[in-house]
Amino acid sequence: MPQETGTTPLTAVTDASFATTVLAADRPVVVDFWAEWCPPCVAVSRSLAELAVEFGDRLRIVTLNTDENPATTRAYQVMSMPTLLVFRDGEVVGSTVGARPKSNLRLSFARHLEPWRP
Repeated sequence: MPQETGTTPLTAVTDASFATTVLAADRPVVVDFWAEWCPPCVAVSRSLAELAVEFGDRLRIVTLNTDENPATTRAYQVMSMPTLLVFRDGEVVGSTVGARPKSNLRLSFARHLEPWRP
């Protein structure tokens, strides 16, 4: 499922790596909370991989398997999959629950880039 390979720019994070990769990031980060048993998560992950390429260095998109990382999932009260949380400076600044078209995701993410300049 979603993870960093030669064809997708998505990085998998875990409970152990979440603070370093997401909370301490120097740019906005979208975290895709997903599960293997979630069919809509597959469609969203494809869109996220494409959007990661589009946004380049302005935005990082990572994935977190909720079944394998229950501590982070509980900490952010994620109850439905897929859930996308946008973090900036270690804080949640946006969220999307459920599958959305790529165009909607693009607009949602872009909105969080405006005040942030690399």
